[in-house]
Amino acid sequence: MKENSLAAKAYNELRKKILSNQLVSGTRLKESDWAKKMEVNRMAVREALNRLVGEKLVVPGKNGGHYVKSLTADNVRDIREVREILELGALQLVFKKNNKQHIEILESICDDFTAMVQGGYLNGACEADVKFHETLIDCAGNEKLKDLYQNSNIPLFHQKLGRAQDDIQDYEMTDLEHRGIVKALKDKNLELAKKTLLKHLGRGEKIVLDLKSMPKNT
Repeated sequence: MKENSLAAKAYNELRKKILSNQLVSGTRLKESDWAKKMEVNRMAVREALNRLVGEKLVVPGKNGGHYVKSLTADNVRDIREVREILELGALQLVFKKNNKQHIEILESICDDFTAMVQGGYLNGACEADVKFHETLIDCAGNEKLKDLYQNSNIPLFHQKLGRAQDDIQDYEMTDLEHRGIVKALKDKNLELAKKTLLKHLGRGEKIVLDLKSMPKNT
């Protein structure tokens, strides 16, 4: 595989894990470890990390190395607010298009999420969570909106990995909320779809803020 392809592979994999919070705030990203995990060379990982630094998803450590950028309480609020703006807009466009195939695609992602949770594949569930929201944006059929969403590098809130198993309720609530959004679209109830999405994003914000005491921006 060519060098630029290896770097792209490393970049896409690390970015996906950061945005789905499989790699949570403050996680150290060792070049040697990730080169071995992804079966690429260290130069490819280094190039990927530098690109992620440019996107403000990763920060250099004071004593070397790279870390997933930590979120302050203000960062979390900003993320929730921008997601509300973009995803509510997408929801309205999806509603107007009233495309049955879009509903079927979203339902299929919900089924994948449920299967992953029931099978104990929580990494896969996190990725299905990301896919649901990205697909909602895709189904809006607006390239400018899609570009804004992708370029914003918006992580989801649910920092699930490493948490106690009794937090499975979080996954179950996510499943119910995703399905509630889809059902409301199916029933042509835009207001309920919006209300459910707002509840979903607000709960995600609260989970992160409750997870630990987060510092304020200085």
